[in-house]
Parts: sequence; structure tokens; C-alpha cells
Amino acid sequence: MPSLDQRVVGERASGFIFFKILIYALLLAAAIYFLIPFFIMVITSIKTMNDIRTGHLISLPREVTFEAWRKAWGSACIGVNCVGMKGYFLNSVQMVVPAVAISTMIGAFNGYVFSKWRFRGSETFFTFLLLGCFIPFQVILLPMSRTLGLLRMAQSTQGLILVHTVYGLPFTSLFFRNYYVAIPDELVEAGKIDGAGFFNIFWRIFLPISGPIFVVSIIWQTTQIWNDFLFGVCFSGSESQPITVALNNLVNTSTGVKEYNVDMAAAIIAGIPTLLVYIVSGKYFVRGLTAGSVKS
Repeated sequence: MPSLDQRVVGERASGFIFFKILIYALLLAAAIYFLIPFFIMVITSIKTMNDIRTGHLISLPREVTFEAWRKAWGSACIGVNCVGMKGYFLNSVQMVVPAVAISTMIGAFNGYVFSKWRFRGSETFFTFLLLGCFIPFQVILLPMSRTLGLLRMAQSTQGLILVHTVYGLPFTSLFFRNYYVAIPDELVEAGKIDGAGFFNIFWRIFLPISGPIFVVSIIWQTTQIWNDFLFGVCFSGSESQPITVALNNLVNTSTGVKEYNVDMAAAIIAGIPTLLVYIVSGKYFVRGLTAGSVKS
């Protein structure tokens, strides 16, 4: 017969296995729960309208067709403008790429200054900068609209780039500052001894080791800017509307028969870029956020 210690070890092992199975079952149930809406969107987008009318919400399509995707991308009517989502998708790309790049690089520079080149009043200045993280979008609509008008950038893609760059700077500055604080000050001192100046230390020492926090900033800014609706609807013109505004106009159009398959296809098209960003680099997001949490 097994000894008492062996029975205790066996019971603990059985309890651990049961607990592990329970955790995985709960995670699987949560994943299924959150994936059901996406599943419904996908199968609805490849159904015919007859399938949608006669079937139920989660029924599989009797006939698979990608006509709704073709309409959503190239010929779905948005009000009286039947140009589809393609042009607005490109508008969002032209807005997101520069805004993310500019706000990330300036945020990296700000974080470098606030963490390693402190000056009198730098903490106060950084505190005021962080207030931008807590200012609601609605508060800055009127002053930003006035500013864009003075700069002659109203209703343009360049104006949207400026808005998102300015609004994103507090977040990117915070990310990089917290990351650079964990880097030993001796690296800066060593660079000074070797004759490196302010900019050389930044370019040659800090940027090469900033990969994880760059991923965090890029994911954060890409998601925020691509999914933004309020700034897009307030500051864009008819030729510079981002895809979120176009999607809203398409879904809310009341002309003709409501094509739910086209709406679902358009919604998936609008969400694909941020989904791909998380699939490709999402595992680095938490790693980058926690990389500077403990100072060595």
C-alpha cells in the first residue's frame, strides 16, 4: 500500500490537474463567448439576402457568396456616393501611418528627456503633459477646430494627422518615460565619457534597445487612431473621411433594401487592420508594457 506521503502527493497532483482543466475550460468558454459575434458577422457576410431572411442568426449559409464583400469594398452606396469602402480605407491608412510614426518618435524623445535629462520644472511639465491622458475627446473639439481653421488644415487628412498626433503624445511620452526610467543612468554617463552628446546618446544607445516599447506605442496608437470616430466625423471633409465614418454612413443609410450582409462585410473590412496588428505583435504588447516596470 502507498504511504501517507505518497497519498498526499497523489491527492495534490489530482487536485492540481482538476484545477488546471477547470481553468482551461473557463478560458475556452470565454473565448467562444467573445468569438460568437465575430462568427455571426463572418457567416452573415457570405450569405445571400434570401438566406438571411429565411434562416436564423447563427445558421450556416446554404449558398456561399462573396458578392457582399465586393459591394462593400468597391460598389456599396454611401448616401448618394457609390464608391464603396476602398477610398475611405486608403484615407485611414494615409492618416494612421504618419500619425503613429510622428507621435511615437516624439514620444520616444520626450520620454528620453523626462527620464534622463531632467531640468528645473521637468516633473511639473510632465505632470501637465499627462493631463492630456485624461481630457475627454469632446473637450478639445472646439479649440482644435479653431486651431485647424487658423492653420488652414480643416477638413483634410493633414488636419486629422495633427489632431491624432497631439492627442496621442501624452500616452506615448508616458510609455517611453516609464520604460527609460528602468535603464541605468550609467549608460548615459558612459556615453558622455566617450564624447557622445545629447542626440548621439539617444540615437546610438536608447533607440536600439527600445524595440518592446515601440511595439506598445505602435499598437496603442494604431488601435486608437484607426478606430476613432469622433475626430473623423468632426474634422474630416467628404474627401478625407476615415473608414469608421464611412462605415457609419453605410450602415445607417435608409435608401433601398437593407443589405445586412454588406454591412457585416464592411464592418469586418474596417476591423481587419487592428485585428492583424494584434495577431502579429499582440504577444509583445504586455511584455513591452511591463518591461520598464521594475528599475534595475
